[in-house]
Amino acid sequence: MSAPSTPQDAPKATVSPEATGAPKVTEREARQVAEAAREQSWRKPSFAKELFLGRFRLDLIHPHPLPASEDVQRGEEFLAKLRDFCETKIDGARIEREARIPDEVIEGLKELGALGMKIDTKYGGLGLTQVYYNKALALVGSMSPAIGALLSAHQSIGVPQPLKIFGTQEQKETFLPRLARTDISAFLLTEPDVGSDPARLATTAVPDGDDYVLDGVKLWTTNGVVADLLVVMARVPRSEGHRGGITAFVVEAGAEGITVENRNAFMGLRGIENGVTRFHRVRVPAANRIGPEGAGLKIALTTLNTGRLSLPAMCVGAGKWCLKIAREWSAVREQWGKPVAGHEAVGAKISFIAATTFAMEAVVDLASQMADEDRNDIRIEAALAKLYGSEMSCLIADELVQIRGGRGFETADSLAARGERAVPAEQLLRDLRINRIFEGSTEIMHLLIAREAVDAHLSVAGDIIDPDKSFGDKARAGAAATAFYARWLPKLVAGPGQLPRSYAEFHPRGHTDLSTHLRYVERTSRRLARSTFYAMSRWQGRMETKQGFLGRVVDIGAELFAMSAACVRAELLRRTGEHGREAYRLADAFCRQSRIRVEELFGRLWTNTDDLDRSVVKDVLAGSYTWLEEGILDPSGDGPWIADATPGPSTRENVHRPFR
Repeated sequence: MSAPSTPQDAPKATVSPEATGAPKVTEREARQVAEAAREQSWRKPSFAKELFLGRFRLDLIHPHPLPASEDVQRGEEFLAKLRDFCETKIDGARIEREARIPDEVIEGLKELGALGMKIDTKYGGLGLTQVYYNKALALVGSMSPAIGALLSAHQSIGVPQPLKIFGTQEQKETFLPRLARTDISAFLLTEPDVGSDPARLATTAVPDGDDYVLDGVKLWTTNGVVADLLVVMARVPRSEGHRGGITAFVVEAGAEGITVENRNAFMGLRGIENGVTRFHRVRVPAANRIGPEGAGLKIALTTLNTGRLSLPAMCVGAGKWCLKIAREWSAVREQWGKPVAGHEAVGAKISFIAATTFAMEAVVDLASQMADEDRNDIRIEAALAKLYGSEMSCLIADELVQIRGGRGFETADSLAARGERAVPAEQLLRDLRINRIFEGSTEIMHLLIAREAVDAHLSVAGDIIDPDKSFGDKARAGAAATAFYARWLPKLVAGPGQLPRSYAEFHPRGHTDLSTHLRYVERTSRRLARSTFYAMSRWQGRMETKQGFLGRVVDIGAELFAMSAACVRAELLRRTGEHGREAYRLADAFCRQSRIRVEELFGRLWTNTDDLDRSVVKDVLAGSYTWLEEGILDPSGDGPWIADATPGPSTRENVHRPFR
């Protein structure tokens, strides 16, 4: 991160919105686009949605769902092959040094069928469940996060997943066999001046006969440098016979007019094939359009409902590795006459790593199994898994670096050069950092989850605070809201969490008592719902601007979900005889740690510096504190903050290099 400019510096060059091609939209218009893209109804139950409403539906997740025996057999057989391949063919240190995945590794993964883990067997794929797909990503990602990112971007958000859900039979038969064995795919949505605000999408797809003509620039195209097939989001202009809107297309990466202008480099994931792709009058057959015009964002969001689970799965793998290194290192490193693990300050960190890794795995496995069963709506669960996994794994990696001390800050190559074990702790910290940004930043995830969490309230009372609604609409909404809250609010007063014998099956003889934690979750769920209702009553239409409050509400919900998943997983392991006693102890430790975080978050719901922070930010942007920036130099140099993305032919060399 560059240092701030000093007042005497020359002004940096800028790029106007017109130069990027992004349309100008108001905040309200942007919200309307996002709202139109989200799934509007709830056709299946959702544990997390109910949790935010103060209803602890343990029956939706307990007993813990289990995969079918044939799915287990197929998954375990592939994991055994993948483990052997990772141990014998992948050199993570080499990928880190060369910032590139060797061609022979990619070819080996293709031969193994790793490109088709989530593709149905009738199209040449392996047909793995979400559970085993995630286990595979955790395994390969522990050897090389760059390979994990490549496989995940290809299958979780690349061409296979949207085709699986929205593609025509002809599209599936045309593309899925290629994607299962030979072709790598990428997902192209982000643009130089468009991130989490798709209303400003500038890439266009203009109808022309039986084709669409694409023009625009896409940024941070993971796999884009090596891809054979692309999912591209582009705006179709409204015209006669065309409803228009943001639309999804399958595009051949080698088509005329496509130029990969740059292979981007990052602080972590150094082997990732991420680039800048320009489209200039690229013709795409209408048959390659996924779904109807205007459905692109809905397709993207639906794809991410399960696609987001791959990222926290790799976070689980990182947590497991951190636990292994922390255990081995802390047992041999002595300080003041005993191993460092024996000192409380270090021991607390190891306990946090172990307990949190257990909970992260519980969250991912539960959400993944629910996705496989397809009897629950997991849009909130998957988003919570991504949010929680990305945040907690970064904390875990940071704690490992601290436990390792100076060796944690030292590179693996440097450690090896002086004769010590090459532990890439600092690399893991760098590699994990992007997960708080990938597939929806933490801030965006807070808003996305918060919107779903308050959906029931907006469904009955939204018209009351909508300035565009008529008096009649507001009156009808008021009547509906009165009826809803008359039924709902009394149920938030008392519940099973106040009965000392509730959830007694989670206190089996000879085991730690987890029932007390589930009672806490039930009580706290109702407390959270009451707090949300009070905030909506207090702020009404301004609620959407209270991002600090909403973020804390979501974080509380994430902790409650993780506590529930940890307890349910511990009971599953007890019933199946797999480390049940140890699992109960880990779940207990996690829940006790989590409860402390929850209480702190509740305290900060109403006692915080949000209003003061807004005032300070306004002053910062007005230049009131430029004197504080004096005494430094800015090494970032000149150049625009946002690159020029004006549509047109490329003037740069095409660095596209598919694996062939």
